[in-house]
Amino acid sequence: MRVLIIEPRKEPYEAEINNSLSAMQKVVGGLIQPVDLDENATLICNEEGKLLGLEGNRRVGRDIIVGTFLICGCDRCEGEFISLTDEQLQKFHERFKEPEEYTNEEVEETAIVEVYGLDADYEPEM
Repeated sequence: MRVLIIEPRKEPYEAEINNSLSAMQKVVGGLIQPVDLDENATLICNEEGKLLGLEGNRRVGRDIIVGTFLICGCDRCEGEFISLTDEQLQKFHERFKEPEEYTNEEVEETAIVEVYGLDADYEPEM
């Protein structure tokens, strides 16, 4: 699968990886988290990157993506990751071309931790 890999403080580069969970995990260095960029492209980053203290990489919307991430195509009909087209490679290479630097404080400000608890009136069924 043809992807674009973006490492902190580096220009993006095209790579060919296996279309497998293990290959994507190897690129991002851990569990993966998909983030939709548009209807045909997905950013894959490390799900625990901020908890692990990975370096800030690029801003996407109001979030800062940390650690190395990749961008691949997405076939919404089949629900599968696919190779990027030439046009997508060019578009996202240009979008993420310039390295960005962030302080730990800036990254921490974008970290969101959601905690779910049981309702006080909850009684499990027996």
